[in-house]
Amino acid sequence: KSELVAAVALELAIPRASAADLVGLFFGAQGLIAGELKKGGSVNISGFGHFFTRRRAGRRGRNPRTGRAIRIRPSIVPTFRAGKNLKELISKTRK
Repeated sequence: KSELVAAVALELAIPRASAADLVGLFFGAQGLIAGELKKGGSVNISGFGHFFTRRRAGRRGRNPRTGRAIRIRPSIVPTFRAGKNLKELISKTRK
């Protein structure tokens, strides 16, 4: 997050504190994206990607310390799917 704040501050020629507020507005724990996901919604940033929630099924697991079998409860997790433009940009960079 600090790298993003620094990049925004440099690109927009604004103080780091203002850039931190701007980044926090979108990506912070109380930000717009998190708020929409908490409500069960999704956020689509055209050309960049799609933030949404996904339900993970309950499953059996193991306690790594004791080796005992445990039950892991179902949960809702945040998910990100990269958009077409972002995927193309990354694939061109790696060639």
